[in-house]
Amino acid sequence: LDLAARRPLVLAELPSSGPDPDELRRVAAALSGRIDAALLGDAPWARVQLPPSLRAGLVAAQGLRPWASLTCRDRNRVALEGELAGLAAAGVAAVHCVTGDHPLTGGRPDARPVFDLDSIRLAALAAGTGMLVSVAESPSAPPAADRPARAAAKAAAGAHVVVVNHAGSPDELHAFVAAVRERAPALRVIVSVPLVLSLAGAERLASFLPGAVPAAVLRALDGPVPVAGAVARAGRAARAALEVPGVAGVDLSGVPGPGEELRVADALARVGTELGGGTA
Repeated sequence: LDLAARRPLVLAELPSSGPDPDELRRVAAALSGRIDAALLGDAPWARVQLPPSLRAGLVAAQGLRPWASLTCRDRNRVALEGELAGLAAAGVAAVHCVTGDHPLTGGRPDARPVFDLDSIRLAALAAGTGMLVSVAESPSAPPAADRPARAAAKAAAGAHVVVVNHAGSPDELHAFVAAVRERAPALRVIVSVPLVLSLAGAERLASFLPGAVPAAVLRALDGPVPVAGAVARAGRAARAALEVPGVAGVDLSGVPGPGEELRVADALARVGTELGGGTA
């Protein structure tokens, strides 16, 4: 929050594809000093991840600030309380609280969903730990008209930040941010910005966030994508998002195709550097 008071925040989602600690270390090292924090989110194509506190510790050991994530899909309230206690004891500064998608939409449709709590009640629990609390909202998800009020309810529960999933258009983003700020003026808004280097990565992103990748970008991904072009597109999108009144930062969302994790991490690091991430 201190940093957010001085300049826009630059986050990135680590392009890690499973519970491999060495891969996690490599992508974290590639982003260290280039972004402000790593949002350790929920990957639909790789639902099984290391426990949040262990994951955060591995990332922190590489000199990168972890922004941990918890989903209500896979844990009941007792497990979530334990995870929050573990994150706080480990010195993690921020936690992202989400309800979570149904398992049928991801890589483990055989798993039984829990949903003992939702993100609003989880945010209320997290607010008592002293960690910064973030939540998510999707402007395009039905019922779209209710999304600003849901963000305000999460702020009332204790959230400090809302991470806005990819909006369908710039006009939709402007309207959503304005509506959120009207209802919850103290809630900081961070906007997700996609970065894709391959058709496989774009298809992964589009499979769980329809409309996140513009049609023109998808057409350009028929062949190999130069990293410089992808970095330039993401940089332009990030700067445009930061010009929206009320936006306090961006979350660089790099979705890797198979085997692309380190390549995507390097591209995210380049965009993060251009935006001033990792600086005081």
